[in-house]
Amino acid sequence: MRFAFAGIDFLGDVFETLLGKGWKPVKLFSRPCDGIYDFNDVTVSLARTLKLPVQMTRINQADLAGLKAMGCEALVVAGYPWLVTGWERHLPYAVNFHPSPLPIGRGPYPLFQAILDQAPEWGMTAHTLEPAFDTGAIVAQRRFSLSHEETHDTLLAKCQMAAKDIAAGLADDLAQLWTEARPQGPGTYWRRVTQTQRTVDWTGNVRDVLRTVRAFGSIEAFAQVDSRYVYVWEATGWMEPHRYRPGTLVHRHRKHLVVAVRDGFIQVTGWSPFAPGPARRS
Repeated sequence: MRFAFAGIDFLGDVFETLLGKGWKPVKLFSRPCDGIYDFNDVTVSLARTLKLPVQMTRINQADLAGLKAMGCEALVVAGYPWLVTGWERHLPYAVNFHPSPLPIGRGPYPLFQAILDQAPEWGMTAHTLEPAFDTGAIVAQRRFSLSHEETHDTLLAKCQMAAKDIAAGLADDLAQLWTEARPQGPGTYWRRVTQTQRTVDWTGNVRDVLRTVRAFGSIEAFAQVDSRYVYVWEATGWMEPHRYRPGTLVHRHRKHLVVAVRDGFIQVTGWSPFAPGPARRS
């Protein structure tokens, strides 16, 4: 099947899976990335190796008409921020990959909230493109359990692995899956998490604080330690009675910081006083 892909490296494995299944690419649509939290270098590099046209601006009606002229049969969207409408006049199929067990968790990026809410299970969904975000009929879905110690990074890996599995299934039988797609019905829309949700609250208990750190993982949570804000991606903790005020830096060894919380202590082992950036990550 001839297809166009719209996305970034976040779900770039979908693109590679379809290629591996013998689908023929005609064009890549992507977007500028910051090289800190999101990337598209692998996906764009692969497209250029395949000598595909690459577009970094939003898909419009002329672009969809251009896909039809190329003989494109399917538009596959995975990690693309812009709503695509009006595709029905030009293409037989248009499918979006969304990292949630729809209709739960519609919205721009629900993974953080899934861990903050202690969801017992999660999933990846492929659905038809509709005029509203994440509302189309479900073409395929994979669900999986979450552990009590789930992190953003393990959840992301589970979503990516499920997306590859779904992509392989779509490649084998998209027409049948499309025919059998089921409407979502009522659902929930999750907005982007706020800076407050992303900030460690030392007045909480050990479990709450560690869950916040785990929810953001390598994307990093914010924390105020010893009157300054730092970026935190790794911490452990233990329960122990004490008389320190929550938020007090009670011990430091090299870069390991021990901070008091309501019912114990948190040892922050992965942190930086500097905002994330390519130079810091090198």
